[in-house]
Amino acid sequence: MAAFLGAVRCAPSAARLAPYGRRFRVSGPAVSLSRRGSSPLRLHSRASLNSSAEDAGGIGRGGESDSEIIFMGTGTSEGIPRVSCLTNSSKKCPVCSKAIVPGNKNRRLNTSILIRYPGPTGKCNILIDAGKFFYQSALRWFPAYGIRTIDAVIITHSHADAIGGLDDLRDWTNNVQPHIPIYVANRDFEVMKKTHYYLVDTSGIIPGAAVSELQFNIMQEEPFVVNDLQITPLPVWHGQGYRSLGFRFGKVCYISDVSEIPEETYPLLRDCDILIMDALRPDRSSSTHFGLPRALEEVRKIQPKRTLFTGMMHLMDHEAVNEDLKKLLETEGIDVQLSYDGLRIPIML
Repeated sequence: MAAFLGAVRCAPSAARLAPYGRRFRVSGPAVSLSRRGSSPLRLHSRASLNSSAEDAGGIGRGGESDSEIIFMGTGTSEGIPRVSCLTNSSKKCPVCSKAIVPGNKNRRLNTSILIRYPGPTGKCNILIDAGKFFYQSALRWFPAYGIRTIDAVIITHSHADAIGGLDDLRDWTNNVQPHIPIYVANRDFEVMKKTHYYLVDTSGIIPGAAVSELQFNIMQEEPFVVNDLQITPLPVWHGQGYRSLGFRFGKVCYISDVSEIPEETYPLLRDCDILIMDALRPDRSSSTHFGLPRALEEVRKIQPKRTLFTGMMHLMDHEAVNEDLKKLLETEGIDVQLSYDGLRIPIML
């Protein structure tokens, strides 16, 4: 269930209003689970991770799936390549040197995915996270894949690589659509009141100035529905004492920023077809992120049918790491690879 803190253009189901500057708090009725949320999510056509993003499409051909996941970004907060690596004359960074080449799969922006599926009036586009490089990701992938609208943004946590692009949503609310719903945990909304105060409370905006028109919906750690798609939060730790959320939709589980999975979250990961999970570096974990060894331990525990890692830093060479991961399919029957920016995974909801 999600409480709504939005602009005056509130949802028709609004039950009551309470002042919040020129914004309003709205509590709606209890959320009912839709058929789309309760029916299994089946991977209908599996895109090869060795093919290009364009080759990985296959959407809607021959009556196949009309739904997909698009990886808007698969990198760390600063992205890859790093300026510090490219300007270091004494030491060459092999991954950043590759990533400077357009189209190279080591070229990574802030971690984010887009869920696309057919709705009653056309394609629905649900974005998970809008980090500080979101607009650059959108410039690359929205025109390429024929995406125009954003039906909702769901926030995993309140770090800059997850919310730093909220201001850039003004391009949509000024030119494409009147507003964008934002789904966020209350603790992260409290951060937004400071970092994006002018988007939360627009009463101080100079008349005529155009900022993002956002409708803030406070989500609890329980299932809720966005545009007929059931979303189940997956609470995890992103460093000691810092809560982040992954999300499950159908049989896809997405956990982008994690250092520890609480025991109570594991039951929510059962019967997972596709696991998309944090794997920062090849050798070890950090205080806030899984490294590849720990991520593989979690894959063995969760036992998804397929795993795609995300959130990789510049020590993770796409081709080299994927070559090593391929061996796990032969030795352990584990289907796991690194994702990359622009990868499309056709699914059936």
